[in-house]
Amino acid sequence: MAAAAAAALESWQAAAPRKRRSAARRPRRREAAPRGREAAPRGREAAPRGPEAEFESDSGVVLRRIWEAEKDLFISDFWSSALETINRCLTKHLEQLKAPVGTLSDIFGNLHLDSLPEESDVATDSIPREILVTGTCHLKCVCYGIGNFATCIVARNQLTFLLLLLEKCQIPRSHCWVYDPLFSQLEIEVLNTLGVTVLSENEEGKRSIRGEPTIFYMLHCGTALYNNLLWSNWSVDALSKMVIIGNSFKGLEERLLARILQKNYPYIAKFLYLNFSAQILKGLEELEFPQTSQYMDIFNDTSVHWFPVQKLEQLSIDIWEFREEPDYQDCEDLEIIRNKREDPSATD
Repeated sequence: MAAAAAAALESWQAAAPRKRRSAARRPRRREAAPRGREAAPRGREAAPRGPEAEFESDSGVVLRRIWEAEKDLFISDFWSSALETINRCLTKHLEQLKAPVGTLSDIFGNLHLDSLPEESDVATDSIPREILVTGTCHLKCVCYGIGNFATCIVARNQLTFLLLLLEKCQIPRSHCWVYDPLFSQLEIEVLNTLGVTVLSENEEGKRSIRGEPTIFYMLHCGTALYNNLLWSNWSVDALSKMVIIGNSFKGLEERLLARILQKNYPYIAKFLYLNFSAQILKGLEELEFPQTSQYMDIFNDTSVHWFPVQKLEQLSIDIWEFREEPDYQDCEDLEIIRNKREDPSATD
């Protein structure tokens, strides 16, 4: 495998990061749909259209680049530090779910890199190997807004992180659902080859976990997506079974005015402004991702969030009684691409 890796690295050079445009210069609307990324500093540019995009026209090339990015990420200090952060959170989360001790050992013990395809695997489009967990607590994963990984190195690194995370948590790739309205047909083909499940419909983050412990991986997504996700799981039972890896909720509090959060994103605001003296984020625990120079622009403003059931049960019953579906009719900068079938403001 070492010889194959050396040959691959000699033949294929990873694309250099493109300089991102400022939020002011980024177009506010795509044809037939609003833009779907968070404002600076967390926004992700749309897929570039130039020599690189033309070059990335073969699924084998894209798979090879993912493989190379995965190798680099796996040996980085950032990955080991981020894994430790996620480990701390998931260990508490699984204990909360009363998972057997053996299951925790299965998930976080004896973990190793085993999902990188050999050069021959890439050439034949075969699915990389993976190890499935045999414990009784099976986690699922949902990924929103990964971006155009075939042409954007930031999105590609975020995808490789997801693939490593699935392996470390021993989540079968078939139990990981992925969606981005910007995916090209090539990227859908690559994701199918990797073995993850590509959603065919824009859920706008309105996915109920239906009682199944779930990790949501949604880096640099619009605030409305997180708000929709909380609304769809607005109960002690559901929230206590969720982990969200994405934009820092504390960062949202720092960047957005309280009145904007409370008006446009009420379900996020409930955790940020609970009217308890000196007890901000009472029902939520957040651990920030480590920051390293190599991956600063890729995983900036990212945290792991989970909801301790003991804290949720202490919240006022009035908080849970409000269950109105968000509509965002008066939201000027929504930051997500709506499902056109449900969005009356979308134009053909």
